[in-house]
Amino acid sequence: MVWPVERENKAAGGGADTAVSTQQHARPPVWRNVSVIKWVAQVLALVVVLALFWLLGSEAAKNFSNSGISFGWDWLSDPFGVNIREGIDVNPDSGARALVVGAVNTLRVAISGIIAATILGTIIGVARLSRNWIVNKLATVYIEIIRNIPLLVQIFFWSALAIGLAELTQDDVGEHFFKASNKGFASAWLFPSTGFWPWLIFVLVGLIVARYVARWRTRLMEETGKEAYSLTYAFGTVVAFGIVGWFLHPILGFLSSVWEAIGDFIGGLPSATVSIIIAVAGILGAAWWIRQFFESRRTPAGFGKLTDDDIFRVIFAGLVGLFIAFIAFALGGATIETPGGDVLTVAELIRNGFANAFHWLADKFTGEAGGPLEFSKPVVEVRGAGFTQFGTTGIIITPPFFAVWVGVTLYTASFIAEIVRGGILAVSKGQTEAAQAVGLRRSQYLRLIILPQAFRIILPPMGNQYLNLAKNTSLGLAVAFADIVAVGFTAINQTGQALPIVLVWMAFFVTLSLVISGIVNYYNRKLKLVER
Repeated sequence: MVWPVERENKAAGGGADTAVSTQQHARPPVWRNVSVIKWVAQVLALVVVLALFWLLGSEAAKNFSNSGISFGWDWLSDPFGVNIREGIDVNPDSGARALVVGAVNTLRVAISGIIAATILGTIIGVARLSRNWIVNKLATVYIEIIRNIPLLVQIFFWSALAIGLAELTQDDVGEHFFKASNKGFASAWLFPSTGFWPWLIFVLVGLIVARYVARWRTRLMEETGKEAYSLTYAFGTVVAFGIVGWFLHPILGFLSSVWEAIGDFIGGLPSATVSIIIAVAGILGAAWWIRQFFESRRTPAGFGKLTDDDIFRVIFAGLVGLFIAFIAFALGGATIETPGGDVLTVAELIRNGFANAFHWLADKFTGEAGGPLEFSKPVVEVRGAGFTQFGTTGIIITPPFFAVWVGVTLYTASFIAEIVRGGILAVSKGQTEAAQAVGLRRSQYLRLIILPQAFRIILPPMGNQYLNLAKNTSLGLAVAFADIVAVGFTAINQTGQALPIVLVWMAFFVTLSLVISGIVNYYNRKLKLVER
């Protein structure tokens, strides 16, 4: 409400009175205050959500009790009792280990599929804009066919194709560089050897140095205007460090005692230290986010005025940090029985896990001479009662893995191709004309001018396709691929603990999606144009 107020002031030089009219703003009532309404609405929404979860949880507990179904996590340490077809451990000793094997299989498909789909989709998207009629139409046919057939149907198709290959016979016994059969696809491959991990340190140092080399060459190109071949120099730097490390990696054998000492130190820490570290990390992370948020609102004149939403985000970040600290102490003391029969707290399990990781590294830094990588060819051999199977050497791709990987990769690549095509078309035509005017070839201006600008437009929708690919791996259940969902269903049939296992699925895919989103958002911010 605005009320007019009149005040009389006497002029400085004379005796005349001057009436000055001012306006006074009265605060609105509480029930009409926008700030109060927004805060109350958000708090009520949070209370309703928490109450809903509490109601659903209590009802589920009652139903479990009435039906005689137990809800617990003892199955994590109980023997699994079923062999898994493929993975890092085909005979897991516990339910937790079995789910880890399934999770690793899912990550294998998701990570390699994202890389392959990005490369293939970019190539096809560029080919869709080719002036060559055959290349253009082939890319169009691929996109229109693949993206209009349901993914599950495509996975079934590739599975049937793999299963329909010829069987292994006695004539196939022996070593091969590549062998395809209804048992899968076997190929020669490079595998880590005794000196792999020390050599990897040389390669990682080379990657760090290569980054500075690339920046130096780029700066030189900007100063002189001449081609500096920054990528070539960076790649050469990594190769040089790799070659040097191939021969000198035994000198890092002294790190074995370092890793062993670190592992012993972590293993000797009180279990409460783990909860304290996690709690402090959560609170410091929240404080860092709040500080960065305030810095982003800083102006030359100081901090700008914060809106109600800004204040809510700051408070929410602080509460998340406190919640992480609370969970760290609440769950840190919970006990779990290990497959060996020992009863340990969650904090002790985490501490022992980190300690064992450093002890494992200590075993890898033996200081022995030898190549970091070894070449291994697949072998076909006769096992048991005359069955012809692939051996343990080389790399073996099973038909379920092949069907899921090819299906999700090709399907996602068709959508990425359209995203790339749209991103290229969104770049101003003048950029192409300017590149042609200075004599750049099509491959040069696509690589140096068009694609770098197009990726600012391409990256956000491409991130959605990465998320779809990661979640679509769960369709591998239809062709008996041992991903986390298929292994979880086996665990449900063994233990009857459906709800806990579904919660593990949800937590895994939520975590995977958030990690992918975080990586995409990071590069999206790096590619964003900085305004002046």
